[in-house]
Amino acid sequence: MSIRINLDIELAKNKMSLTELSERVGVSMTNLSLLKNGKVKAIRFSTLEAICETLNCQPGDILVYEKKA
Repeated sequence: MSIRINLDIELAKNKMSLTELSERVGVSMTNLSLLKNGKVKAIRFSTLEAICETLNCQPGDILVYEKKA
């Protein structure tokens, strides 16, 4: 995948667990875990907005495009 997910990095910066993020954002642990591990093909803007608001970050802090060599 050309998009890397840095959710684990942002969680660590905020000293927050996936469980706590799930409770605050209202997204299931399963869905957040799939997102964190890069196993999703899409994310709703409303979900991304809620994650960014909770983690006090920008979408570009979580989603990074990497060119394939």
